Formats: sequence, C-alpha cells, structure tokens
Amino acid sequence: MFLINTMKCSLSEAEGVFTLKNENTTLGFVRFNDTGEVEYIFVNHLFRKKNIAKKLLKLVRQKTQKKLTFQKPISPLGLKLLESIRKWD
Repeated sequence: MFLINTMKCSLSEAEGVFTLKNENTTLGFVRFNDTGEVEYIFVNHLFRKKNIAKKLLKLVRQKTQKKLTFQKPISPLGLKLLESIRKWD
C-alpha cells in the first residue's frame, strides 16, 4: 500500500502489467514487454492529472532498465504524456 496524491493505492504486478487500484476501482494500468516497449497505458478519467501515468511509466523503466518506447498508434493524450516525459532520457 502506498500513497498517490493522498490516495491509498495498491500496486499489483502480473507478467508485463502493472495495475494501480484503490479500494473501489482501478486507477490505471500499463502493459509492457521486456524491451521497455509500452503496449498500452490507461488511467481512469476520474484520476487523470494526478501523475498516475508517470508513476506507472517509472515502474516500467525501473523493471526493464530500458529506455521506454511506445507502440503506435499514439492517442492525442498519449502524445501529451510523451512530451511531458521527454526529459527523462
């Protein structure tokens, strides 16, 4: 259990998937492969703008120890996310 913006959350990990949940719902998840390629990322619209996507991507980067890449197509929201993490590399 840990906090994200004062929300108590739990993190679960299955093969290639990190999922963040609170006691009521899924906040977000990311699906990735061993090369650091992000196949899909989702954040519940009620919990956007709380750095959940960035937290999930940091977990992927820590797990894979690779530079992150993203499968196409990339949505307009995804492009905004990519722009915000560009300084990581």
